[in-house]
Amino acid sequence: MLRIGVLVSGGGTNLQAIFDGIQNKKINHAQVKVVISNNPNAYALERARKQGIDAVCISPKEFPDREAFYENLLANIDAYHLDLIVLAGFLVTIPEMMIKKYRNKIINVHPSLVPSFCGVGYYGLKVHEAVLARGVKVTGATVHYVDEGTDTGPIILQKAVEVKEGDTPVILQKRVMEEAEWILLPEAINKIAQEQEERS
Repeated sequence: MLRIGVLVSGGGTNLQAIFDGIQNKKINHAQVKVVISNNPNAYALERARKQGIDAVCISPKEFPDREAFYENLLANIDAYHLDLIVLAGFLVTIPEMMIKKYRNKIINVHPSLVPSFCGVGYYGLKVHEAVLARGVKVTGATVHYVDEGTDTGPIILQKAVEVKEGDTPVILQKRVMEEAEWILLPEAINKIAQEQEERS
C-alpha cells in the first residue's frame, strides 16, 4: 500500500481529486496518511478532516527562521513513513535536504506543459496569464518528480488543453484543472502505486 502525504497551501482541489480517485478506484493500492499545509486557513485541511485523515498545519510564522521550519516539516513527514509526497499547490520551496532524502518520491503538478511556462515565478494564475500573453493555442498540465530545480524534474505524465478565444486567466485556469490536473494527478499516483505493488 502506497503511503501518501499531500502538501498543499490553498483550497485543495487537487487533493479532492486524489480523494475522489481513491474512492472511485482510479487510484488503487494507495492511501493518504497526512495532509500538511503551511496555511492555517487552507480549506484543504478541512477536506482532510472530513475524510478522517490527519490534517497538520506547519506555518513558517511559528518558527524563528526558515531552517527551523524546514526541520519541523521534515520531522513531521518522516513520522508518517511516506512512500510518496504529493505537492498539490504547495507554495513553499522544498528544502534540499528533503529532496535528497525523498529522491524520486516527491511529485508536483504544474499547470502548463513543462518546459513551457514553468520555473521561478510561474505559479497559480501567473502561468495562465503568461500563456495568454504569449498567444499559444495549446497549454495543459504536467506531473513531474521534484528535484533541486524549479519544475525541472523528470516528467511522469502530461496532458494538453486547448486555449480558446476569449479565455481569461481565471477561465483558462479552471479548464486546465478540470481537463488536465484533476485527471493527471490521480493517474500518476496510480501508476506509481502499481509499480510499487509489482515490485513488492
